[in-house]
Amino acid sequence: MLEAALITAIALVFIFEGLLPFLFPKFWQRIMLRAAQLPENHLRLTGLGSVLIGLIILWLWA
Repeated sequence: MLEAALITAIALVFIFEGLLPFLFPKFWQRIMLRAAQLPENHLRLTGLGSVLIGLIILWLWA
C-alpha cells in the first residue's frame, strides 16, 4: 500500500513538473532564466515555502 502511494506521488510530481515546459516552453525558459539569476538564499526560501505548503496540504488532507 505504501509503495503504491509513493510511486503514485512520484509519478504525479513528474506529470506536474512536465506540464509547464510541455504546454508553454518559451514561458518556462524565461522563468528558468530568472530563477538561475536569483540569489541562493531566495531559492532556499522558495524551496522551504514549497515544502511547508506541501506539508500543510498533507496535514489537512490526511
